[in-house]
Amino acid sequence: MFSKIKTCATAKDIWEKLVQICEGSDETKENKLTITQQKYESIKMKDGEKMTEFDERFSAIVIELNSLGKEYSNRELALKVMRALPKEWDVKTMAMRESKDLNKL
Repeated sequence: MFSKIKTCATAKDIWEKLVQICEGSDETKENKLTITQQKYESIKMKDGEKMTEFDERFSAIVIELNSLGKEYSNRELALKVMRALPKEWDVKTMAMRESKDLNKL
C-alpha cells in the first residue's frame, strides 16, 4: 500500500488515495451495492444447512449492505428470514407472525 501513496504530497492526498483504494469509486460502490442487494433478495436456506450457518450467511450480507449505506428495519429482516426458510419451517414462521411483534425479533 505504501508504494501507492508514497508520491502523495499532503496528508489529505494520502487519505483520498487510501479511500479510493479501499472503498473504490462511486461506480464501484454502486456495483457492490447492486450485487449485495441481489444476494439479499435471493438468499434461501440450503438443504441440510443449520440455522446458525444460515444466520452467519444472512448476517454477513446485512452487514455488507449496512456498510454500503443500505439499512433494513428489524421487521423487514425478520420477514426476509422467514421467507428464506424451507417449507418445513412454515408452521413455526406462521406462529411467529401471528404471536410476535416482528420489530422485536
